[in-house]
This record gives sequence, structure tokens and C-alpha cells, in this order.
Amino acid sequence: MGNWLVNHWFSAAVLAAWLGINIFLFTYYFLYFDRDVRYFYTRAILGSALAWARASAKCLNFNSMLILLPVCRNLLSFLRGTCSCCRRTLRKQLDHNLTFHKLVAYTLALLTAVHTIAHLFNLERYNQSQQATDRSLPAVLSDMHLQGSNKWLNPIHSNQTTVEYVAFTTIPGLTGVIITLALILMVTSSTEFIRRNYFEVFWYTHHLFVIYFIGLVIHGVAGLVRGQTDESVEEVHPHRCARYLTQKEENCWHNCCKEPEFGSIPAESWKWVLAPVILYIFERLLRVWRARQKVVVTKVVMHPARVLELQMQKKGFRMEVGQYIFVNCPAISLLEWHPFTLTSAPEEDYFSIHIRAAGDWTDSLIDAFQQQNPKMPRIEVDGPFGTASEDVFQYEVAMLVGAGIGVTPFASILKSIWYKFQQDDQTLKTKKIYFYWLCRDTEAFTWFNDLLASLEQKMAESGKADFLTYRLFLTGWNTSIANNVALRFDTPTDTVTGLRHKTIFGRPMWNSEFAAVAAAHPRSVVGVFLCGPGALAKSLQKSCHQYSSLDPRKVQFYFNKENF
Repeated sequence: MGNWLVNHWFSAAVLAAWLGINIFLFTYYFLYFDRDVRYFYTRAILGSALAWARASAKCLNFNSMLILLPVCRNLLSFLRGTCSCCRRTLRKQLDHNLTFHKLVAYTLALLTAVHTIAHLFNLERYNQSQQATDRSLPAVLSDMHLQGSNKWLNPIHSNQTTVEYVAFTTIPGLTGVIITLALILMVTSSTEFIRRNYFEVFWYTHHLFVIYFIGLVIHGVAGLVRGQTDESVEEVHPHRCARYLTQKEENCWHNCCKEPEFGSIPAESWKWVLAPVILYIFERLLRVWRARQKVVVTKVVMHPARVLELQMQKKGFRMEVGQYIFVNCPAISLLEWHPFTLTSAPEEDYFSIHIRAAGDWTDSLIDAFQQQNPKMPRIEVDGPFGTASEDVFQYEVAMLVGAGIGVTPFASILKSIWYKFQQDDQTLKTKKIYFYWLCRDTEAFTWFNDLLASLEQKMAESGKADFLTYRLFLTGWNTSIANNVALRFDTPTDTVTGLRHKTIFGRPMWNSEFAAVAAAHPRSVVGVFLCGPGALAKSLQKSCHQYSSLDPRKVQFYFNKENF
């Protein structure tokens, strides 16, 4: 438990605060609508379903206020660049933005289910009370619409009205149906399988959030759920006067003879979501403005295994190591934007990305650039945006783990290190880097072979050959590759990559790797950075927890994962 807190104490504190606010809002408003005297008569018709509906509505408003903030990329990049207090801890929390976004989304789905079910009970009870003829309190209250415009409490005024009719013809009912359908589509299309295999479905259905927020704002304007007005409560208090509604006297002369008056609960959703919606609108306007700035593709390189490298220039573009951009190609799709990690270094006069064929959009983009047309497709770029890898030079020791194309953020870091050695940068805080690259096939290693070879040579010339230790793991191979390696085992360079370090066949033994790093750096803070699949992330997280010391003076492993 103690080792887990080294990496997650701040995330746990944020989660506890969010959960605590949700519990407080639900409990407070549940008790409020379950006990407040102004809703005495409303509860006489609806029972406890009123409290369930209103309490879940408050939590829905709170979480709707939060849902857009984690996807305001420019806001997060601004916070990442300006926060100086608890720098590492707070910046690590920003890397969990999408995890928090998903958590809030699932909470919205749960609260929507509670709210909808509670209101279905409410509509049924409204309908039963309207059709009742037994002079009970719910029946009398349902007939009060005959007394005047401000007297009604039951929104159903006819015995022929059905629950379905109210649900699909009133503003709250119709907007509720639309909001629920939009939320269902957004949640179901955001599953890992859909995002990986049918990104276009995820992208387009997620823009139903516009309909969700419009529906949310106007959902409560009709005010179908009502309560007794404050003035009426003072005049005819329900605890004192309720019995006179069902037992009216002919010549009634006291205060309780007056009919109670009711007013609608004012719509409040707009107050909760106004600020984040305005912030998000500015976010989108900034994205549009930046996307319209001209991008010049200076070089196109086609690597093995259908990996496209684009080198580009854009006026005013400034980046840091490990950042990413969103790319759009209007010739393929006007609306689709896809994230790609920058593989260039800040010291270079261009920025570059590597694009692996992984779907319809990437296939179309690679095909477009492979065609021998004199005019290349137009590219639009939004960004750059910050990621966990930005913090790599904040650590004394760094472990970089890339799987396949997940090596891209570390290419930027390794290039930047090369330039720092070239310029003899004395401000470099990092003293040691361990680099692990896992690939399924040998072709992938050719992407950055030249970079690793240059780093080997430069560090040897600088007398810092021990600064970078890298291990290349081939996780998929056949008999011919193994036989070829065995025949050339004694050669000074690796048969697969041509580098001095030999390729290792199989997967890393992370317990051994972490134990070795902990032994070599017993009093260091080690940053572990991953760009790769979730299963690998779990293994690395477990090792970070296992090998971090509870003593702050000893080795600490901090886990960081790319999320975009």
C-alpha cells in the first residue's frame, strides 16, 4: 500500500474529493427534497421517487460541468507549462485527463439511468393520481388545476393522457429521451474496440455532445415538477392545513380554507455548465485558428512496414520533447483529426511524425503521399500538446519503454539528447537513461537505427558511453532469423540491427530490469515512461510499486504513460 501511494497519492486525493462532492450533493439534495416542507404535497403524489430524481439531477449537473474540462487540450498544456507548485505531482495528474473523462462519462450514464427510472415512476404516479376518484390527497391535488393557473401540482390534466404521451410531447420528456440516446451512443462508441477498429464511428458520434448540452440546458425550463411557494407555505402550512384539503367544510372561515399555491422548480443546469461550455468554445476556436495556419511538408520518407515519416514546417511552431499534435488531411476527411507523437527534437528546424498504417484514414494518407503527384495533399496541424514524456529531463534517471510505433516520443527525447551532447549542455539534470524497445518484427528496428548509431558514436566521443543503455527486444521471430543470429553470434555488431548492443529474443524480465536499476541507483528518483499497450502498462506499474522504497531518501520509481 505504501509503495502504491508513492505513485498515486495525488490521484487518489483528487478521486476522493470528486467522489466526496458527488456523495455530498446526492445526500444533501435527497434529504432536502425528501423532507423540505415546500415539497410536502409533491411527495404526497410522488413519494420518494421525487428525491431520487432531484438528487441524481444535481449530480448530473455537477458531472456535466466537469466532463469537458479534461478534453480542453490547450488548457491542460497551459497548466502543464505554468504550474510550479508540486510540479511533478500535478503534471502527473494532468496525464490522467482521459481516464478522468471516462470516469465522469460512466458516472453520467449511471446517474442518467437513476434519473430516468425515477421520473418514469413519477409519471406513472402523476397519471394514477389524476385518474383517482377516491378524494384522497393525491387525487385532490391532481384536480387543483381546475382552480386557477398557479394552483396545479400535477402536470397531467386529463384522464386520457398516457405516460408515453407525456414522455414524447413535453419539453422535459422529449429532451430527456434525446439526451439519453446521445449519451448511450457516445458511451458505447467509445469502447476500446470501436476506437481502435472504427475510429470514424467514435469520432462522429462523440460530437453528439453538442446535442447533449443543448438538451441539458433546456430540459428543465418547462418546470413540470413543482413545489409550494414560500408565501403559500407561510399562509397555509401543509403540516397544519393538509387535512382540510380532503375534508373541506361548507362555511370555512379559518386560514387553512385557502387553497395552496405552487411554483415550478427553476431550471439550473445552465448555471452549472455555462463556464465550461464557454471555455470549450474558446478551445475549439483556438484549434480552428491554429489549424488554418499554413503547414509546409518539406520531406516525405517511406519506411518499412508501411510507416510514413512527414517532416514539416509551420510559422511560430514551438515544441518540447515528447509532445504530440493533431493532424487533419482535408482531402481525406474535413472533420477527422488524429493524434501523432512528434519524433523530431526541439533543436531541429522542422517537426516530424511517423504514421503507421492502422486503419482507413492512415491507409488513405499513406497512399496519398505514395502517389507520384507533383502537388502533395494539404495537411493541417493543431498543437503541440503536452504529455508525460515532457518531464523526462526532470528525473535523474529515466527508463523509456516503447512498443512498436510507441517508440516515437522517445525518438524525440533521444534526438534532443544527441543535440545536448553536441552543444555540451551543462544544465542537463538527467544522468542516466535506460531505453527499452519491443518490436514484433525486424523491419520496425530500421526506423530509428541511424539515430541510435549516431548516439552510440557521439556518447563514445564525449566520454559518456554509459549515459545511455538501450535494449532491443524482438518478440516475434522465425527459425531462419534465429539460425542467422546464431551463426553470427561472435560478430561485434548485432545481426538484426547493425548496432553494438545485441538484440534480445523474447520479452523483458521486468523484475530483473527494475532490480538492476534500483541497485545501480539506490538514492535516485527514477522516471518510468511508457508508450505502449495497457497490458504492458500494468506490468510496469506493478514493478514501480514493488521496487519503490517507502523511505524518500532511497530509490523511487514514478510511472508515466502516454495518453491521447
